Amino acid sequence: MESIRRWWERYRLQVLLASLGLAIAWAIRQTQGVALMEIYQLLSRPFQFEYSDKEVLANAQIRELQYRITEIENQNRQLKALLGTKSRLAGRGIWSSVIGRSGDSWWQQIVISRGSSDGINIGALVVGPGGLVGRVASVSPNSSRVLLISDPTSQVGVTISRTRSMGVLHGQAQDLAILEFFDRDPGVKPGDIVLTSPFSSMFPAGIPVGRIKSVNLDKQPAPEAQVEFSVPMGPLEFVRVYPYTESVSELSNSEDRLNPRQ
Repeated sequence: MESIRRWWERYRLQVLLASLGLAIAWAIRQTQGVALMEIYQLLSRPFQFEYSDKEVLANAQIRELQYRITEIENQNRQLKALLGTKSRLAGRGIWSSVIGRSGDSWWQQIVISRGSSDGINIGALVVGPGGLVGRVASVSPNSSRVLLISDPTSQVGVTISRTRSMGVLHGQAQDLAILEFFDRDPGVKPGDIVLTSPFSSMFPAGIPVGRIKSVNLDKQPAPEAQVEFSVPMGPLEFVRVYPYTESVSELSNSEDRLNPRQ
């Protein structure tokens, strides 16, 4: 007994520490480290940024939408590769600044700082942040005049993304247009996305144009919808121009022959 007592007095501290360590390890295993996480959160809280629940939720929803868009774009490229189709917006386009606007509010036109010396030609496609802007109507060596899709003389063949209903878009004002449908019951509703039609003779297919603001199914002789442009025409400062090519024209004309309604 004397030898055991001396051993205990000599190694008592080590035995107690080892027992405590085993007890802590057993507790961590049983609770899966919850206690440690709580202690860490308590100690690190003064150094953490404060986010509201709404901000966290909004950021998560934005990331989800970005992931979905990326996946849809990847699937779209794969489908185009399988079908052997090519994008009709070839290349990166030419960026240009808006240097002038029509003095008459009725005629919706802008002047851009690129011209024939930059490879711009009549009929070139013009897009902005958000979607379609218009087409080049006249060209000089260092500038070009663009007829906006908001101009009353402008007509664009369009389709509804959700229902694939088609019609013709007529410019009406700076931010609005009237869409005349081909079908008596297009099945559209406010909020539907409007894109350029694959049967358009003037514009490549699939370019965002705007969003349905209101629908009038009783309009004669065909239903109509009011469309809000996706591009803010008023504060427009920069655009991207895609030069017009004969190959695009030939492709558009061949598509038009498939759709005698437009």
